[in-house]
Amino acid sequence: MWANFWSEEGPYSTLDSFLTDVVALLREEVARLVDLGATYIQLDAPHYPLISDPSMRAFYESRGWTADRWFDMGADLDNAVIADHGDQVTFAVHLCRGNQESRWLAEGDYEMLATRLLPRLRVNRFLMEYDDPRSGSFEPLRHLSDDCQVVLGVVTTKTGHLESQPELVQRVLEASDFVSLDQLAVGPQCGFASSLRGNRLSYEEQRQKLELVVRVADEVWG
Repeated sequence: MWANFWSEEGPYSTLDSFLTDVVALLREEVARLVDLGATYIQLDAPHYPLISDPSMRAFYESRGWTADRWFDMGADLDNAVIADHGDQVTFAVHLCRGNQESRWLAEGDYEMLATRLLPRLRVNRFLMEYDDPRSGSFEPLRHLSDDCQVVLGVVTTKTGHLESQPELVQRVLEASDFVSLDQLAVGPQCGFASSLRGNRLSYEEQRQKLELVVRVADEVWG
């Protein structure tokens, strides 16, 4: 995502050199969080879904890298950020499609992204948005490694519409056709307040959605 802030007119002559320093700074931040006792660290990663969306991919490729190189380099850089902490921390990546003020930025199924990232990113957990038909089917989850979990973001944070509990339970069971039920979890599609202005739903609507997540989890996993 930091690649959006690089310019040839700045102090870094190449995008690679800029990102090398970004990784160093983020590694320092992760190390500090671990020293302070953090046991769960989540990276927000809207850049991967953006590259997957053909309408957005052209911008990234205009920076001089192919889509494949973006995925490969991104995975390497993210792995470098979280490296060297062993079993001390649960690392997660949220594959965000945009959420500020209830908007979305990217669409398209996860197949292109999943084949390149799910086996390669050395995280313990993926959080993937599945609250809208724009996200496609659960089939790309078959690329998930056996030692990793995925949180299905089937409860939208963009509107106050309250989903049906039976429908959400059924969706989780559909996902279990492609990955073990023990590797699945359920949650909101994104945060309820991705920015200071938040999203277009009330506090009460947010509370009801979180209670729904708990009820679905209880019904599926007991």
